[in-house]
Amino acid sequence: MVALQIRDVPEELRDKLAAIAQERGQSLQSYLFDLLSDEARRRDNLAVLDRFSRGAYGARLAAEDVVDPLRLARAERDRAAGAPGDAG
Repeated sequence: MVALQIRDVPEELRDKLAAIAQERGQSLQSYLFDLLSDEARRRDNLAVLDRFSRGAYGARLAAEDVVDPLRLARAERDRAAGAPGDAG
């Protein structure tokens, strides 16, 4: 593992972070490690969401290619099950 050092941290900020860590039952080092890990994980999640939003993964279907067949399949299922409101 690597050691990180942050210079010029105001005492007031250090004290606030230490108090938060203590409230969580953690050492300051453990608390800061969790903060850094969470931030890195968020960046990974944002990168995945960005790939999906650009269509880099997943289905290449338009919404209507899925909605209409799904609607028909549900209507067929409801007719077969004798759902209320079925005219027969």
